[in-house]
Amino acid sequence: MIGYVLKMYPRFSETFILAEILELERLGEKLQLISLKKPDDGRFHEDLARVRAGVSYLPERVPGHPLVFLRAHWRAVSRQFKAYMDALLLALRFAPCSWKGFLRAPLVAEVARESGCARLHAHFASVPATTAMFAARLAGVPFTFTAHAKDIYQRSNSRRLLRALMFQAERVVTVSEFNRRYLTDLAGPGLPAGRIVRIYNGVDLDRFRPAAPAEAPRLPLLLAIGRLEEKKGFADLVEACGILRDRGVPFLCEIVGKGSLHDDLAGRIAANDLGDHVTLAGPLPRGELMRRLPEAAVVAVPCLVGQDGNRDGLPTVILEAMASGVPVVTTRVTGIPEAVEDGGTGRVLEPGRPDALAAALAELLANPDLRRSMGAAGRRRARELFDQRRNVATLARTLADAGRSEEGSGART
Repeated sequence: MIGYVLKMYPRFSETFILAEILELERLGEKLQLISLKKPDDGRFHEDLARVRAGVSYLPERVPGHPLVFLRAHWRAVSRQFKAYMDALLLALRFAPCSWKGFLRAPLVAEVARESGCARLHAHFASVPATTAMFAARLAGVPFTFTAHAKDIYQRSNSRRLLRALMFQAERVVTVSEFNRRYLTDLAGPGLPAGRIVRIYNGVDLDRFRPAAPAEAPRLPLLLAIGRLEEKKGFADLVEACGILRDRGVPFLCEIVGKGSLHDDLAGRIAANDLGDHVTLAGPLPRGELMRRLPEAAVVAVPCLVGQDGNRDGLPTVILEAMASGVPVVTTRVTGIPEAVEDGGTGRVLEPGRPDALAAALAELLANPDLRRSMGAAGRRRARELFDQRRNVATLARTLADAGRSEEGSGART
């Protein structure tokens, strides 16, 4: 049994975790999901009903449930005094960044013991991984974690704590080679060889696949999918759409998702009189996205590095677009060039250049043959690198092997 420590389950923007859970269960793994927050996205995906694992939800805030936390810490002190003191001393070394994880750790450890978890695995090298680190000590089990992007690069994150997490974990999984090199450099000398492994997120190649639209669209569809946040670069996309409109390029653009920049983007669309060309479609169910992707002429993923250092690791929508046989126009941020081959499966541009983005989009929107050839190449590349079944099987082996000798065990898919 593996205890999966998650900040929030389920979460609309983290369908890659849901896909991973389902594939691990298909492989026969038994999981216990431990969510540090209750979900606020509703049941956005029909596949949630297929998850067999139980879910334990922790109280979200200490002030709201002081006795629950105090009693859990008292039980931990009473039952595992030495382990508790070791965890407390470690938390003090990295305070205050470590406190959220330490305060929740006894509750997570109790769930792990009661469920019979042999290890804990956390997604994101932030509060989930920190909580898993302390809880693993209290439960007497090892822990591993997957590092993504915001949890690595945002400037407000503690580099000291992230380095400690890497040294304490049996294995660190991350989603791109760019991330792996960054984390290896951050850890510095002394980290065992093979401790950090790169395993790409996967895509279900049976469900995301090329398909002719039931009815040819009147205008080429430019599709963008993601949270409406700075790092997604959708403000650049709106500006690029203004350039395309002014050049007389025929197109319709749909931006799918929700987020804090909705009103800002709506204002930009209105200010540039782009209402006939650009639509903020809001979030869509997963099944609808599977249907919409093959209808797109191009998928735009104009990522950039936010002012706070936040950035994407390797956006899932890129893998889904490639699997769907659709060319991708994107930017040179973190692991993205590992997926999209510039000139082969799409275009990879420097971030923050709406003019270059418009030029690349115009080229593809005007050339159906180029779109078809790039889309076919993208499908082949998705099969080679991002097959969900193969990559999750590699993850399962990595977790199973984590407690064994680490020297020479850093195989990467």
